[in-house]
Amino acid sequence: MSKVLFLNIHGHGHVNPTLGLVEELVKQGEEVTYYCYDEFKARIERAGATFKSFKTEVFTRSSSEHKNKNVSMDQMLNFINLVLQSSEAFIKDLLDDINGTNFDYIIYGASFPYGRILSQILKIPSVSSFAIFATPKELEYGGANKININSIEGHPVADTYRKVSNNLMNDYGVKMPGIVELFFNKGDLNIAYTSKYFIPHPEYYDSSFKFIGPPTYEIKENLDFPFHKLKDKKVIYISLGTVFNKADLKIYDMFFETFASTDYIIVMTAYNIDISSFTIPSNFIVKNYVPQSEILKYTTVAITHAGMNSTNDLIYNHIPFVAIPFGADQPYIASRVEELGAAIVLDKDKLSVENLRNSVEEAISNTNYLNNLKKISNSFKQCGGYKEAVAAIFELKTKNIV
Repeated sequence: MSKVLFLNIHGHGHVNPTLGLVEELVKQGEEVTYYCYDEFKARIERAGATFKSFKTEVFTRSSSEHKNKNVSMDQMLNFINLVLQSSEAFIKDLLDDINGTNFDYIIYGASFPYGRILSQILKIPSVSSFAIFATPKELEYGGANKININSIEGHPVADTYRKVSNNLMNDYGVKMPGIVELFFNKGDLNIAYTSKYFIPHPEYYDSSFKFIGPPTYEIKENLDFPFHKLKDKKVIYISLGTVFNKADLKIYDMFFETFASTDYIIVMTAYNIDISSFTIPSNFIVKNYVPQSEILKYTTVAITHAGMNSTNDLIYNHIPFVAIPFGADQPYIASRVEELGAAIVLDKDKLSVENLRNSVEEAISNTNYLNNLKKISNSFKQCGGYKEAVAAIFELKTKNIV
C-alpha cells in the first residue's frame, strides 16, 4: 500500500473525472489523501479518499475573473498575479499540514498551479490529471497562448513571477515552471481522459501521456428528480456547464421560446442561477443540478456547452447533440467534434429560434452524426479506463522504488 497525495482546483470539470481514479486506487490498496474545496467533500469521501480542505484560498471560483467570457489580457494577467502572490503562503501551509506524512507519489489536476512545484519539493513521482483538452498553443481563450515572461514586461505579474521564482529556488531548491505551464502542469505520467483518435495534434502528447478514455464513474448522489416524466418521451437535455452558464442569461429564454409547446420534455440545468425570474414552460424541468448519467439514459438529443466531460459523456452514450461553446477549451472541443462529423456547432452570438430548432432536428434525423459519434465512442471504449490509468501509475511507482 502506498500513500497518495491528491491536489485539485475548484471546478466540477476538474474534480469529477478524478473520482473514478480515486475509487480504483483505493480498490487496489492505495491510501489517498485528497485536498480540495468543501463543495466536493462528500463526493471525494464516497470515492474512498480522506478529504482535506486547503488552508489557504487560491484559484477559487470567486477569485477567477478569468472565467468571464469577455476576459481581457490585462484581466488574465491580474488573475495570474493574484495566484502567484498567494503561492508561497499556499505552499508553506500545505507543507505544514502534511508534515510527518511520507507520501509515495502525488497526483494533481493539470490546472492546479503548484502541482509540479510540490512534487519537486517532496521529491516524489508526479501524475497529472488532464481534464482539459486544448493545449496551451491551441487555447486562444483569453490570450493565454501568447503569455510569456517577455510579453508581460510592464505588468506587475512579471515582478511577482521573478520574486516567487527566486524565493522557491532559495527556500526549496526548485525551479518555477513557466507562467502558462503553471496551469498546464505536466507530470512524470499524464492521464488524458480521451483517445488518440480524438486528439488532432498528437505532437503535444508525448510518451508520458496515457489515454484512458472518458470518465465512466457514476457520481453517487441522492437527487430528487421526477424520472417518471421522462419515461417513453422524447427528451432534450440542455446543459451549459458550471463555469460560463451565467455568461448570457438571455439564452435560457431562447431555449424556452424554441421548445415550448413542442412534444419534447426538456431537462435543463441552471447551475447556481436564480430561476425565479424565468417563465418556465410546462414541458421544461429546470434544476440547479441533475444526475447527468441517469438523465442520458432517457435523452434523445442534447444541447451542450462542449465542455470536455459533457462532450465525452454524450459521445460515449451515443447521444446526438448540438454544441454551443462559450470559452476556455469549449470552442476547441466543439471544432474537433464538428471536424469528425459528429455534431453541429452553433455560434453563441448568432443564435436564433429557427437555427436552434432546425439544428436539433438535423442532429436527430441525419444518421451521419450518430455514425460518426459511434466511431469516436468506439475509440474511447478501447482505451482501458481507470484500470489502465492505475496500471500506469503502479508502473511509475515501481520504477521509483529505491
